[in-house]
Amino acid sequence: MARLFALDQNFPQPIVAALGRFQADATLVPVGAIDPRLSDVEDWELLLALHHHQDPWDGLVTTDTRMLRQGPELAVLLQTKLTLVSTRASGNNPVKASGLLFAYLDGICSRTDPGKAQVWALNSAQRPAADPWDLLESVAKHQHRDTTDLYEECRLSDAQLAIDPLAG
Repeated sequence: MARLFALDQNFPQPIVAALGRFQADATLVPVGAIDPRLSDVEDWELLLALHHHQDPWDGLVTTDTRMLRQGPELAVLLQTKLTLVSTRASGNNPVKASGLLFAYLDGICSRTDPGKAQVWALNSAQRPAADPWDLLESVAKHQHRDTTDLYEECRLSDAQLAIDPLAG
């Protein structure tokens, strides 16, 4: 059964519409399309309105992480038993927020419990590049081998390295 989520206005509709075609687990409806007045209410009032709406809303998807630190919003969330999905660490980048949402949405939908308030704080860590030698070392360790021996076995000779595999 597809989950029904209200989507705050910070998500770009062209991206959501394009990616939504490949997402069968959820229906995402912009808050303004539910009722234009919802764009002007406090966050706790938005949650309460979704709770009272004629459609069976599962929750709200937002880029507003402040909701996770607001007493009224959290109290109403607990009382209404809605799900709140927040895209943390996406900053003011709506493309990144959309990517985070669609990367995790199927798992959220399969684990959403309509009888229990839930918060999904989606995060995208900015990590430094990995050193290939460290990765090779991990492979060697897994194979109970010496890293240098594995490298020497797998490396190309200078002559092999000089040949373009598409030439010829």
